[in-house]
Amino acid sequence: MIGRLRGVVAEIADEDALIDVGGVGYVVRCGGRTLSRLPGPGGEAILHVETQWSESTGIRLYGFTGRDERRAFVLLQAIQGVGPKAALAVLDILSPAELAAAAARQDKIAVGRANGIGPKLAERIVVELKDKPIVDGPVATQRGPNSIDSAAASAIGEAVSALMGLGWPELTARRAVDQATLRLGEGASEALLIRAALQDLDK
Repeated sequence: MIGRLRGVVAEIADEDALIDVGGVGYVVRCGGRTLSRLPGPGGEAILHVETQWSESTGIRLYGFTGRDERRAFVLLQAIQGVGPKAALAVLDILSPAELAAAAARQDKIAVGRANGIGPKLAERIVVELKDKPIVDGPVATQRGPNSIDSAAASAIGEAVSALMGLGWPELTARRAVDQATLRLGEGASEALLIRAALQDLDK
């Protein structure tokens, strides 16, 4: 089982990255948040890996920038109705700490903003994760200075979706919206994020 990869980024696609480790290329499936954090081709990357196997897909590697993300991915998939794609979608809008806080508050609305997660599944997720050790240490159930609240996460997610609707690839859209969020702040509206992201994309 592969648990960690350290190598050079050879390629980045919409849903995965090719990591060259000593001349061997590993295709690693990643969420949009993880892909947006990777360096460009030629840069060194370290990914925590969850190795899975099924008869339909064979061996598949899922990569994350931190151990907590990998742990949250595994815990999410232990919930009925949550597969790899849905688990990655949740972690695209909520960091492990934010997911733990949402579960502690039983905030199904925050979880339900992930693509493909309906109200019933969101409720099941927060109920089943409430007492699970998603992150080490105590969970802050109130919004801290470095966290993104559910409204901000929604605006970011909607802005990414809007850009994808205009034809931009998900990874490109997410990077542009992330940059816009850094410039405008977490309280920026969806419309402002879209406008600022489009300005960068049109350069």
